[in-house]
Amino acid sequence: MTRICPKCSYIRKPTDEAPEWQCPSCQVAYIKASGEPVSTNYGRYGAPVIKSKPASSGALKWVILIAVVGVAVMLGKPLLSHKQPVAADASISQPEVTLYATEWCGYCAATREMFDKNGIAYKELDVEKSTAGYEGHKKLNGNGVPLIVIGDEVIRGYNEEKIRSSLQPWFHRDKQGV
Repeated sequence: MTRICPKCSYIRKPTDEAPEWQCPSCQVAYIKASGEPVSTNYGRYGAPVIKSKPASSGALKWVILIAVVGVAVMLGKPLLSHKQPVAADASISQPEVTLYATEWCGYCAATREMFDKNGIAYKELDVEKSTAGYEGHKKLNGNGVPLIVIGDEVIRGYNEEKIRSSLQPWFHRDKQGV
């Protein structure tokens, strides 16, 4: 097989003493398998030869990667944001809940309704009609109603989020799915 150097167009002769992978005329080394020329650093330590790739292949990889990450975030977000309700352990009873309230207060009525809809057992003390309610409210430095005591935690005012988080394992779903 005759080999022609792509750089200098030298036609290799059977008498040439240069290795088969090197041009005897210009001394360019070729990749042994394909006959392509290699850099001048072939076989030597130094900077590696970097062949240029089309710019679109790298950009395409990044676009695909970003799309995959975006889809994963969008699909994973609902899974992460909705915590599964913790089932109440049968051996753990609901903490004692005391509601200091008045008869005329709208927020007190909303608290009563939330407790009743969700099966929360509570003791209500009217701060205007009962001495125990008045004294308990005063002892807790109550400035208004409702004042809710869940175990050792005191919640001042109607704060549905705090109430739900404190009583989450004991909340039952109401008929409307709330």
